[in-house]
Amino acid sequence: MSSQVKSYDLYTMQQKMLEEVIAGLSKPKKTLHAKYFYDQTGSELFEQITQQPEYYPTRTELTILMTHQTAIADRIGPVHTLIEYGSGSSRKIKSLLNSLHQLEEYVPIDISKDYLLLAATELAKDYPNLKIKAVCGDYSTPITLPVDPLLKKVIFFPGSTIGNFDPDEAGRFLQNSAQLLKDGDGFLVGVDTKKEPELLNLAYNDGAGVTKAFNLNILKHINTVLAGTFDPSCFEHVAFYNEEEGRIEMHIKSQIDQTVQVSGHAFTFKEGETIHTENSYKYSIEEFQLLANTNGFRSVTYWTDPNGHFSVHYLEKTST
Repeated sequence: MSSQVKSYDLYTMQQKMLEEVIAGLSKPKKTLHAKYFYDQTGSELFEQITQQPEYYPTRTELTILMTHQTAIADRIGPVHTLIEYGSGSSRKIKSLLNSLHQLEEYVPIDISKDYLLLAATELAKDYPNLKIKAVCGDYSTPITLPVDPLLKKVIFFPGSTIGNFDPDEAGRFLQNSAQLLKDGDGFLVGVDTKKEPELLNLAYNDGAGVTKAFNLNILKHINTVLAGTFDPSCFEHVAFYNEEEGRIEMHIKSQIDQTVQVSGHAFTFKEGETIHTENSYKYSIEEFQLLANTNGFRSVTYWTDPNGHFSVHYLEKTST
């Protein structure tokens, strides 16, 4: 690893994963937390999803970031530290690294340590003067970061991943994020918008089956880390837009009656029973601004594509 990149491991995955997986599978309606999609394989599969023709969010957000690159940088102003939640391959960050004024430090945070360090090392080659502090951590819970609290910081949270939280959870997440910042620090966040159900359903059911593989890989991740006995071939991928709730839902459906072990705990599945693995909430501009304005931030401005399919919001931390 490059000497330019410092690594901080704030996450002990196995024990926390065991507790959360057992709790989720013990519910009357079984659930798994979406963050457990992201082992090395899951991270690679997600990158493949973003390149599928049906999956509009990534290319639309990238277009917004590039089209409004100068305006975004000017609105943010001089900034010392850029923090990125769920950095993954760090593809989207480059538009900001190329344009932000007086940037000295980049802090990518991801749950998949190997993927995080690989991406940080590659990024260091392109930005030799940038200090990179790669943090293996769970940004969905309160976290302490190796940053100077007195210098201006901006958090970048792309990909509409904030939609994985239900609205109440998203509010608490914003409040936790505000605790990392001082007044005037910023939060740049990608938010998927409400639109025709047909377009949304296609985005999560790509013809190549990459989203299916991504969804089912969570079972392989459990098998590897928690001595699970899931047979992914006995489950199928289900994803649909729940218009009443304003969210895409992803599930894994059991195709047979079966019993599965996870670290010595037995879980029975009836044919047709599902595990709810992910929500992806969609927000109108006004809905998201209200969410931000009531949870520690002030909505400053936003950018969108001509079709209004995606939005990028800039928020500022405020104590009032």
